[in-house]
Formats: sequence, structure tokens, C-alpha cells
Amino acid sequence: MLRQSRWGLICCLTLEWLALGVWVGGLLVLIGAVIPAVFNTFGGQDSGGFFLTKAFEGYNRFVVGALEVLCAGTWYRWWSGHQDVAVRRGEMALLVGMTVIAGIIILWLHPMVASLQAQAFAVKEEAARKAAFEAFFRVHMPVRSLYIVNLVLGIILTGIKAKQLLQRDGVVT
Repeated sequence: MLRQSRWGLICCLTLEWLALGVWVGGLLVLIGAVIPAVFNTFGGQDSGGFFLTKAFEGYNRFVVGALEVLCAGTWYRWWSGHQDVAVRRGEMALLVGMTVIAGIIILWLHPMVASLQAQAFAVKEEAARKAAFEAFFRVHMPVRSLYIVNLVLGIILTGIKAKQLLQRDGVVT
């Protein structure tokens, strides 16, 4: 029984680290590599904008999977009762905050932004196009900010997990 529990916890922690890697690494790659590459190589704002919308939709699907893994892993560690992998309040609060922010982005704001973007790209008359883009950017800016907040929370959660690991091993008090 102890061996199964140990292997279960090893798998659980491995999957949680992998999920955080997807969460943080995926967004860093999108921000640091994909966005600049799109706007430096695509033939225009419309095609680049649509491509990035699709890229973020794909990232959002990965975030949903990462959240499922993180929540399941957190539950499994709590259920196991092992003090070495105990779930602390700070970790739980961060995970709840990340889930709420991701839910707001994925379920409400991203679909709204995608719709406003499509409307703005469809308008041909200059004044109407300008107004449509202003509406798009009014919603798009908070979404970008929320992505950055969630990136920072993911980094903080990674740090908390690293600190717990080091405390368990007696490296850090």
C-alpha cells in the first residue's frame, strides 16, 4: 500500500509540475515568440489577429486541461494525508484565483474579444472601422492584463511548490 501511495504521489506531483509548465511556459512562448513572429511575418493586421485569436483559443484549451490536472492533483495530495505533500492555504488560494481568472477569460471575455475582433475586421468604412477597433481594444486590454496576472500567479504557485519541496528536504526553513 505504501509503495502504491508513493508512486501515486510521484505521478501526481509530476503531472502538477507538467501542468504548471504548460500554464506558464505556454503563455511565455505565446507572448515572447508567437506574437512578435506573427506581427513581423504575417501580411496584415487582420490575418495576424485572426491567427493569434486561434492560438489563444488553443492555449485556453491547454489551460483547461492544466486546471483539471492541478485540481485533481491538489485533491489527491489532500486526500493522501501525507504531510510531505500537504496542501496549504496559500497554494489553494492561488489555485482558486487562477481558476476564477481563467474562467472569466475563457468563458466570457475571450469569446467577446473574438466577436469584437471579427466585427472590426469586417467593417470597411474608415470611421466605423475605427469605432469597432476602439470597442475591441477596450475589452482586449483587460484580457491581456488578466493573462499577465494569471502568468504571474502561475509563477508564484511554481515558487510555492519549489519552496515546499525544499522545506521538506530541510534545505530551506
